[in-house]
Amino acid sequence: MTSRERILTAINHEEADRVAIHDAPWATTVKRWRQQGLPEGQSPAEYFGFEFRTFNGDSSLRLETRVIEETDEYTIATTGDGATRRTWKNVTSTPELIDFSITTREKWEEIKPRMAMCDERVDWEKGLQANRTATEQGFFRVWTCGPGFTRVCNRVGPERLLIAMVEEPEWAKDMFMTDARLCAAIAEEMMGRGFEFDAGWVMDDLGYKHRGFFSPAVYKELLMPAHKLICEVFESRGLPMLLHACGYITEFIPLFIECGFDVIQPLEVKAGNDMLRLKREYGDVLTFMGGMDVRAMADPDPAVIEHEIAEKLPAVKQGGGYIYHSDHSVPDNVSFAQYQRVMELVAHYGGY
Repeated sequence: MTSRERILTAINHEEADRVAIHDAPWATTVKRWRQQGLPEGQSPAEYFGFEFRTFNGDSSLRLETRVIEETDEYTIATTGDGATRRTWKNVTSTPELIDFSITTREKWEEIKPRMAMCDERVDWEKGLQANRTATEQGFFRVWTCGPGFTRVCNRVGPERLLIAMVEEPEWAKDMFMTDARLCAAIAEEMMGRGFEFDAGWVMDDLGYKHRGFFSPAVYKELLMPAHKLICEVFESRGLPMLLHACGYITEFIPLFIECGFDVIQPLEVKAGNDMLRLKREYGDVLTFMGGMDVRAMADPDPAVIEHEIAEKLPAVKQGGGYIYHSDHSVPDNVSFAQYQRVMELVAHYGGY
């Protein structure tokens, strides 16, 4: 089977030849793997046979970026969304949010007109060629976007957004919907001008350990309409929708189904998500992607990761509806040899 056939079979809740695989090692992880045997000139996706190929456009405010400070350890720079953040060079970490240019609703209204579709938001030549190559090679072609809570947090700041969701909900909803309308316009334009996709994929982190950042009721009122708008673009073409949402998301699952999502990823174990329970309760309508604890991958005792995969994979693969992925992304405390063992175990336990 091709990757495309294998993944669509899983999403259709049927058993393929084996479980499909995809993953996301951090840049610092890849750097370590290069020193431990990953061949130069070959990406982890190529070496391990990851089966997704992703495509996107620029949904930022398209503001000028500039480097403010750079050291051997980090870079402080402005983003295309008007934020200032610190990114670390030698450690696995999310960026540190330092400052924001959008601090009031009035400033948002001034800058909001920049959230319009234009040709410059897509690299048409390189993107279309890469999309054609992925088609020829049988990969699963996914359009990705990052609208919603996470993106707006990175634009105005987490505290400011969470307060707005309580005190100025119409402003928060307007920012979510403006994001979604631009992402939908980018997707429509890309598909209208030759890109071929097998699915859409929304990236929006919604929780931390054992809790969401807000209640399901708030999600349904303020954010779900934005997610649903993008789902409808792909549903109208008969294409499935994936959702990447880090943190604890179990309490949101019924609303994700109502919204139109077909695949949920990455099911962070350390945040409290129980993939086997979710499979039992929602496995007839949802496909799960992830749920393999990266802490077990990094454990010096190889029996730990074997127990993790042996316990979960045979159960969650039954009847289709599962795609292998780590429960977030692969950190740099996982060696190249350890990850090779992960792939061996997935091959062993993931066949049908």
